[in-house]
Amino acid sequence: MTTTRILAGAMSGTSADGVDIAITQITGAGLSMSAKLLHHHHLPYLPSLRETIFTLRHTGQTSLRTIAQLGQDISLAYAAAIHQSLQAAKLQPTDITAIAAHGQTLFHDAPLTIQYLDPSLLANQTNIAVISDFRRADLAAGGQGAPLVPFADYLLFRHPAKSRILLNLGGIANLTYLQPGGSPSDVIAFDTGPANCVLDHIARQANLPQGHDQNGSLSLTGQAHSQIATTAIHNWKHALTPPPKSADTPEMIAAFEQAEKSHHANLSTPDRLATACLMTAIGIHLALSHLPTHPQEIIASGGGTLNPRLLHEIKQLTKLPLQTTDDLGLPSPAKEALAFALLGAATLDNLPSNLPSVTGASRSVILGSITPKP
Repeated sequence: MTTTRILAGAMSGTSADGVDIAITQITGAGLSMSAKLLHHHHLPYLPSLRETIFTLRHTGQTSLRTIAQLGQDISLAYAAAIHQSLQAAKLQPTDITAIAAHGQTLFHDAPLTIQYLDPSLLANQTNIAVISDFRRADLAAGGQGAPLVPFADYLLFRHPAKSRILLNLGGIANLTYLQPGGSPSDVIAFDTGPANCVLDHIARQANLPQGHDQNGSLSLTGQAHSQIATTAIHNWKHALTPPPKSADTPEMIAAFEQAEKSHHANLSTPDRLATACLMTAIGIHLALSHLPTHPQEIIASGGGTLNPRLLHEIKQLTKLPLQTTDDLGLPSPAKEALAFALLGAATLDNLPSNLPSVTGASRSVILGSITPKP
């Protein structure tokens, strides 16, 4: 008898724009699992919460009371997003097997990480079991604790004849390389540099209304400074390092600003945004040298797919066909949350879901901690 259950994948990325929920029907178990998105919902963070997260990540300084309050506020935002998702999907908490929650990244420099969430508060607020803290078991096994989405990439997008890159353009850009007909041990994945984090930093400095370059409209009007973009990506300490590797956004923002200073640049906001797009594309282009064969196509997801300038620069440098997960039936904004639903299902099945070939861990491990519903 085939197992079918519904999990809610819950994700807030390094862009700290809010919580994405993917109500996901999962059929089967192990490497034969398949997923069907029932509903996707996005709940933006309150501006005050977003500002607190950015300030903490930028300065690394806060009070104990602020850090405690932050954990509560993030968890309540997750709970509100779950409630709204269930209401929109016409489902009850009893219909959901578990919430698989990533939490908010506050710091990541393997083997140290903070993916912030109070799973007990989330479980209490929703009356649903919570699976959380997905990175720590891989870190304990000597891995980077990231990226974790390649497990879902393999389940959902492997192809018997095509070599593919699954490219996530969130705050950070990371890729998953899938060999044609490959096994999980053949998967290669790693962070390639910034995607939206530098763009969003520039937008905040310019006080753009939404806190980001809406639909990449300003990026399109800018002139990219190729020398600054090249210097910026090489300033990032992991640019030329072979995988496994993972990163965090503050170091990438610092790399961009150092490049601007070294070139004595005083660029306009549109030119800075265009240059940041080129920095991302150069990072992805450099990453191709770490792959065993040249991929045949790119399938992109994440908020960066809404920036046409960013996609143009990537296509120009990689010279590869590029489509989005939307073209394959999975809404791009829902992809990472759905991936965590699959990771949560693996946890419930006692199935290891880290990929040591990706993270560098010494062995396969079961990810996540389970907090029962009250």
